Amino acid sequence: MLDIKHHGAVEGVTGSCHELFVDDENSVLVDIGLFQGAETSGTGADSNRLEIEFDVSAVRALVVTHVHIDHVGRLPYLLAAGFDGPIYCSKPSAELLPLVIEDALKVGVTRNASIIKACLDRLASQLVPLDYKEWMSIPLVGKGSRVQLRLCRAGHILGSAYVIFRVKNAEVKSKGKAYHDVVFSGDLGAPHSPLLPSPQSPYRADQLVIESTYGDRNHENRSTRRQRLQRSLEQALRDSGTVLIPAFSIGRTQELLYELEHIIHQNKQKAVSQTRSGVSLNWEDIDIIIDSPLASRFTTVYRSLAGFWDAEAKRRVSSGRHPLSFEQVITIDDHATHLQTVSYLQRQTRPAIVIAASGMCAGGRIVNYLKALLGDERNDVLFVGYQAAGTPGRDILRYHDKPNGYVMFDGVRFDIHAKVQQISGYSAHAGQRDLLNFIKRMRVRPKKVHLVHGDDGAKRTLKGLIEMEHPECEVVVP
Repeated sequence: MLDIKHHGAVEGVTGSCHELFVDDENSVLVDIGLFQGAETSGTGADSNRLEIEFDVSAVRALVVTHVHIDHVGRLPYLLAAGFDGPIYCSKPSAELLPLVIEDALKVGVTRNASIIKACLDRLASQLVPLDYKEWMSIPLVGKGSRVQLRLCRAGHILGSAYVIFRVKNAEVKSKGKAYHDVVFSGDLGAPHSPLLPSPQSPYRADQLVIESTYGDRNHENRSTRRQRLQRSLEQALRDSGTVLIPAFSIGRTQELLYELEHIIHQNKQKAVSQTRSGVSLNWEDIDIIIDSPLASRFTTVYRSLAGFWDAEAKRRVSSGRHPLSFEQVITIDDHATHLQTVSYLQRQTRPAIVIAASGMCAGGRIVNYLKALLGDERNDVLFVGYQAAGTPGRDILRYHDKPNGYVMFDGVRFDIHAKVQQISGYSAHAGQRDLLNFIKRMRVRPKKVHLVHGDDGAKRTLKGLIEMEHPECEVVVP
């Protein structure tokens, strides 16, 4: 088995970063993500200490599985540490990555335009976009080892991929093998996610690094979760309040728009419900507010990459529908309008739905909405994604139904009187059975599995199930 060091996503689900050692002189990084909440690398990096704390002298290439901030957020720091090798990713990810890095620099580093441009120019010079299922040789030093990589659809967000490394080195040859395949799952999507084709398992893996975010539970099926979303919104809107949906700017926001367009299309002039004020609103009259300039830019890119959508989404477009840009959507770009909208929703009695980042309420415009609206029982917070330990989102979920429940923002206590709901079926991550099937459906299954990107309980549960289904497999939890 090849040596793999895990520099992140070990103590939780953020900061993804894994280093595959091809030999003593060469390694490849998979992802270089930002830590969020209380999660750390274990060797000095956390959400406040972003500098690269490990030796990068042997790193010959970086492979980006997808562009979520917890997988790419420390990329500027990797460049600052002297990494000048190729950065491989899928073609859709290559379109999205500069937007993510630009935003990360503005939020966490600097708003100096010349510094941001220099970083983005450097990124562009090293970026190598790949087609799915294309084999690419990674340049190494020395003459003894060879490694190729291949990206396959992961179904998590647009452009997401799992990675196959085909390694040939002295150790592999000494065992009489032609090659050794190492697969990194990145973040796997659940089957039948909106917009995206479902991930297909690789033919083989000798060694597998797999996420375990939902290693201890399964998701609802898609039709059930859409019904739950509709029921949750109907119940919430009946109170004439605002439904706040914290969502990552890329992936989750577009999936929610896609599902909301379908709900509205199916119900058209049907009433959502009669509000407390006696007003009966139809679905097509509900304002859906996207308050995230970054989400708006991502949605534009998503639309331009419709060729990568799944067959269902393409059929909807062919029939004349606009799954990501329908008329009920109001997009807010500038900060002044954002503040005016928060103030307006604090006073108004007309129901509305707000989708804003960040998905774990650890920053972004959703924080201002929560500060203003959490204290009003007419309002609802609807979580549709995982909430990491140490984030305000986790605290809201944990304490909302406790006597005098509250959450802290910027050192100030905010009482929670709004209703709080969670629909786990809208997670972009594979559920327990999906993760097990990813292994089960390989024709040649791994002899060693590394479990990463999950809480301790999720990893322990998944470890036990893999060992039970594949007793010949060694399962390690870094």
